[in-house]
Amino acid sequence: MADIKLVVLDMAGTTVADGGLVEQAFSRAAERLGVEPGSDDHAKKLDYVRATMGESKITVFRALFGAEELAQRGNAEFESAYAELVGTGRCAPLPGAAETIGRLRNGGRRVVLTTGFSRTTQNAILDALGWQDIADLTLCPADAGRGRPYPDMVLAALLRTGAADDVRQIAVAGDTSYDMLSGRRSGAAVVAGVLTGAHDEAALRQSGATHVLPSIADLPRVLDEAGQQ
Repeated sequence: MADIKLVVLDMAGTTVADGGLVEQAFSRAAERLGVEPGSDDHAKKLDYVRATMGESKITVFRALFGAEELAQRGNAEFESAYAELVGTGRCAPLPGAAETIGRLRNGGRRVVLTTGFSRTTQNAILDALGWQDIADLTLCPADAGRGRPYPDMVLAALLRTGAADDVRQIAVAGDTSYDMLSGRRSGAAVVAGVLTGAHDEAALRQSGATHVLPSIADLPRVLDEAGQQ
């Protein structure tokens, strides 16, 4: 296995505590679009949101509401609701996340933070955490072309940083099946699932995880071991 030079990390659920914010923001957005809270329709849509955690949010809204105009409106309402929740202070790093990013970078690896949110929401989270300069690069779906489960953000991270000569020198880490699929499709050698977010070990492994870790704090050890193989 090649020495890992580039590490692509998800945000919500992986390095940033979600705390149910995605579900709460979706519920607010859905209500604004006329979906009655507590209804069967609301429950079905929320189940879909849970199942597709990690996917680009506009793609989720297209699947749920069909018409492009309605999907765009729903996505805008979601982003607004999420920003409102972040603005109330309900946004925190997961334990050990900042230290892990620092350790990776101090060890000579480049680190890129990715998200399924829009750039506006991603920036709101980074600002709330004081993380504007914590990584070498931050990417959202619009920066790369397509969001997860496509490999675009991982490959964009490689192209923009120039950190590696081979996709086998990339590690991807996230908390959802979509993170795992994106990592595997990019050719990354390490595709690590973490158990601090949306999906359990079975779902992560089914979607191609090479490793499943209790948290992102365990990733540097895995990468160091990979480089010695």
